[in-house]
Amino acid sequence: MKWIYRRIIVLFLTIWVAITINFFLVRLMPGNPIDILIMQYMEMGYSYKEAVTAVSAIVPFIPNEPIWKQYIDFILGVFRGDLGRSITLAVPIGQLLAYAIPWTVFIVSISLIISFSIGIVLGMYIAYRRGSLLDKALSLLASVLGGFPHYAAGVLLALFLGVELNLFPIIGPYDPEVEVGFNLPFILSVFRHAALPVLTYFVTSFGGWMLSMKSSTASVLGEYFVVAAEARGLPRRRIVLTYVGRNAILPLFTRLAISIGYMFGGVVFIENIFSYPGIGQYLTMSLTNRDYPLMTGCFLVTTMAVVLSNFVAELLYSRLDPRIRTGG
Repeated sequence: MKWIYRRIIVLFLTIWVAITINFFLVRLMPGNPIDILIMQYMEMGYSYKEAVTAVSAIVPFIPNEPIWKQYIDFILGVFRGDLGRSITLAVPIGQLLAYAIPWTVFIVSISLIISFSIGIVLGMYIAYRRGSLLDKALSLLASVLGGFPHYAAGVLLALFLGVELNLFPIIGPYDPEVEVGFNLPFILSVFRHAALPVLTYFVTSFGGWMLSMKSSTASVLGEYFVVAAEARGLPRRRIVLTYVGRNAILPLFTRLAISIGYMFGGVVFIENIFSYPGIGQYLTMSLTNRDYPLMTGCFLVTTMAVVLSNFVAELLYSRLDPRIRTGG
């Protein structure tokens, strides 16, 4: 139990250090949000004086205070649940994140479940057929797709399945003409629009799960308890599922928990390709406009997702593997 308390303390310290670094880094970036907004208004035909007047009227936050005071206000705001207001959208950051997080969680969770499930099944299958033509073909395919960038796969899938074949929509989370709510047309529209982002994740990630499961299964097949089970004449199905599969999949469960957090940071390119209103799209918007509050809020969510997923992975592994003992 003391181990858990220590890990919780380390967890909060890690989050604090990470958001502190992010806070100062984003404010040291070149460019100023006010100047960028003024330039945008001038591109729309405003004079410089008119643009300055318009920006001064709509911007809820002008970062002209000392940076140490901005930092203290930010930390106090985090404890109050107030992350400030977006400079460019003039909307509370909490409201934007509350809208964006469910969309990101939706595509990330579906992608992980599908890629993980198919990856471990194929990995175990080719582990029993090591050296066969199928093993070599699937291993080569997994290696190629695993090294393929997310954004490149997204663009190719959007052009081929979305534009050329017109099988799936490529913009937005749902059709604008459907009624938003718990009804069949809206649900079907949401799944159709999520198909290409999910497929992009799947294509670039299932190979890693498959190769990991193949390697883990191959190592378990040589263990003494598997040989003993075969010598006792136990049914093959029981050996595959109980003795081999259960032990081979154990390390992948911890990696699965960690992947949940890291996929939050990998949604930037994919959500922008498909104009999907998740964390990635808002993060790109904030970087483009130097929207400090929105940028810091997106980094905070991503950091918490990564740190919490690592914490869950440690707890999960200590429960799944009885050989692991938490000291204290």
